[in-house]
Amino acid sequence: MDHWPTGRLLSTAARLVEHSWNEKLGAIGLTHAGVIAIEVLAAQGPMTQAQLAQYVRVQAQTMGKTLSRLESHGHIVRVRSTSDRRSHVVSLTEQGKDAVAQAVEMERSVLGSASIDPELLRQELKAVVRELASQFSTTPGNAAALVDNAAK
Repeated sequence: MDHWPTGRLLSTAARLVEHSWNEKLGAIGLTHAGVIAIEVLAAQGPMTQAQLAQYVRVQAQTMGKTLSRLESHGHIVRVRSTSDRRSHVVSLTEQGKDAVAQAVEMERSVLGSASIDPELLRQELKAVVRELASQFSTTPGNAAALVDNAAK
């Protein structure tokens, strides 16, 4: 690892953290992708499936699969929109709100065993995300969404 470029170290660390976190999340019927979706819903409130997919920067079909899993575990509900019958409004359930809190604690426990300061790591990663989002985003909304998600 001493000769690995920084990008490889960062992506390997991210995969290892995500794998460890996913093992813990499975106990409450969540995945990393599901946590991202329910965290956005917790922070932003109900929105359409298409809006949620756009907000987290995934394809609508990918978001649909994630939401089906969340719905089957009782974390969200989807109700047909009254203004556009073709779309569904996605909302968190009480169980989903509890799952968000549990997921946050699980994430802390993943990094808690490392011999680093998790808050310092978090601050550094947020700085990287902000800087890169401002340099490489093609639309202002995408950069704002990335930075908003990083701030959580």
